Amino acid sequence: MKAMYYEAFGATPEIRTLPDPTPTRGGVVIKVEATGLCRSDWHGWMGHDPDISLPHVPGHELAGIVVVAGRNVGRFKAGDRVTVPFVSGCGHCGECRSGNQQVCEEQFQPGFTHWGSFADHVAIDHADHNLVPLPETVSFATAASLGCRFATSFRAVVDQARVTGGEWVAVHGCGGVGLSAIMIAAALGANPIAIDISEEKLAFARDMGAVAAVNARQVADVAEAVREITGGGAHASIDALGSPVTCFNSIKNLRRRGRHVQVGLMLGEHATPAIPMAQVIGHELEIYGSHGMQAWRYDAMLTMMATGKLKPERLIGREISLEDAVPALMAMDTATDLGISVITRF
Repeated sequence: MKAMYYEAFGATPEIRTLPDPTPTRGGVVIKVEATGLCRSDWHGWMGHDPDISLPHVPGHELAGIVVVAGRNVGRFKAGDRVTVPFVSGCGHCGECRSGNQQVCEEQFQPGFTHWGSFADHVAIDHADHNLVPLPETVSFATAASLGCRFATSFRAVVDQARVTGGEWVAVHGCGGVGLSAIMIAAALGANPIAIDISEEKLAFARDMGAVAAVNARQVADVAEAVREITGGGAHASIDALGSPVTCFNSIKNLRRRGRHVQVGLMLGEHATPAIPMAQVIGHELEIYGSHGMQAWRYDAMLTMMATGKLKPERLIGREISLEDAVPALMAMDTATDLGISVITRF
């Protein structure tokens, strides 16, 4: 198979021809038609994720066609169009049995715990528990954009933050995760506020449904700016970037009994941020994480897409080749691209 490959963290990845994957008895091999380029891939390449063993093929947001299925796979066959959550479950632990595969005790993640989808083929285990049938109406590029950022934002906004119509929702960071959260919150009838340092991204966020925008470089205090807009603070707040500053501001800008959801990864030197704990206690704030979304929950998201309430295809900024993805991955910590980059040419 043709794949992006690196042998050392931080070293320039190469495009190589590697052995084709084979399925386990309960797994499948997928011909990758599209795969998203995500900041999580950059964290992995930098060595921030302890699950990665070298050498490695990254990539975790994917959609494609099953080319071969293991003998124990019952729900999927060659030719099926599929996507998969970036956190996949074993199917037999307590969390999986309770329907919470996103925190499976033995979870596996393509592109992290094993070789991923920056390749023309990828192997996925426990297929019956983790694959999501892909409607013909959803393009492969759109489906790939769902796998991490959009699906994680869907769970963050709908299930973790429990956002309802009329609420104020602050979204810190207007990359793929943040823009997804804004679109989803707006579709629920809430009032999203976009916070970023780029006027271009803030303008795009307004197009996605934000009712107000805060440029963090142009205000003295982000939390106070949100409080002024909302008349007391956000009901729910999402840190979609993952930094000590955005995490702190996301909690600080909440009204009493507000809900903070941490979606942006906090790894490396950012793993233990300061939080305003006195406010958490005194105002009875709720703090949640959001780590992917279960395969069975995709139905709700796909239904909202089918009815036109959600249009994740609007978040795709550009489609690129596997070769183009090498410099794009290396520059992700400083990238200013609007929307999501998706690899569609192998």
